[in-house]
Amino acid sequence: MAALTPVIVIPARMHATRLPGKPLADIHGAPMIVHVWRRALEAGIGPVVVACSEREVFDAVTAHGGTAVMTDPDHPSGSDRVWEAVCAIDPEARFNAIVNVQGDLPTLDPAIIRAVFAPLDDPAVDIATLVTEIAVEDERTNPNVVKAVVGLAPGQRVGRALYFSRATVPANAGPHYHHIGLYAYTRDALSRFVRLPQGVLEQREKLEQLRALENGMRIDAALVDTVPLGVDTPADLERARSLLETQS
Repeated sequence: MAALTPVIVIPARMHATRLPGKPLADIHGAPMIVHVWRRALEAGIGPVVVACSEREVFDAVTAHGGTAVMTDPDHPSGSDRVWEAVCAIDPEARFNAIVNVQGDLPTLDPAIIRAVFAPLDDPAVDIATLVTEIAVEDERTNPNVVKAVVGLAPGQRVGRALYFSRATVPANAGPHYHHIGLYAYTRDALSRFVRLPQGVLEQREKLEQLRALENGMRIDAALVDTVPLGVDTPADLERARSLLETQS
């Protein structure tokens, strides 16, 4: 397999039920999406592009020196938005790996971005993602916390993801893993994924990554220590502002 040449793509859209317009939410003088772009640059693995569905997000990113591309506002998923952006900026296919970073993670540790990219070093892996061990008991049964079934031996940091579920799996004693929705794909894998029809289990669990597993694609998960703060509510936004003030 050729050496990996990655690009980081951050999909961003203004519509959010609980926090409308959140990409442009101000955090210490810069929009949230700009903070995410900066964290992604700090990962140091490749160029960073914001895939926008609205002109105001594009303008905000470019005003701060970032690279952005406009995409179809009606995409059904972030994966589709990322793929359109990659095709627009790189029609010659110079980048053979894509890292998808969510646009609502302004406090994201750049080391986590490097961690999600690392499993693609194995040419058998199509998609890489992240997990962390569940430490809060209520999360084991909370359907909003997606569990990844990964058989990690003691000391093992990367393993093959066998399933994802909102249920408490696997059974019996042992660790449960909280899935973190950051992804890295080979270019071929992302191209294939966005063309696949929705899967039966994907629709049942409401988990897009099951489409890949149902179609025989390999997902490996890297173990990290914490879940990054996703900004979904005004309270999350205030917490992010506080954290970034402390770090500055």
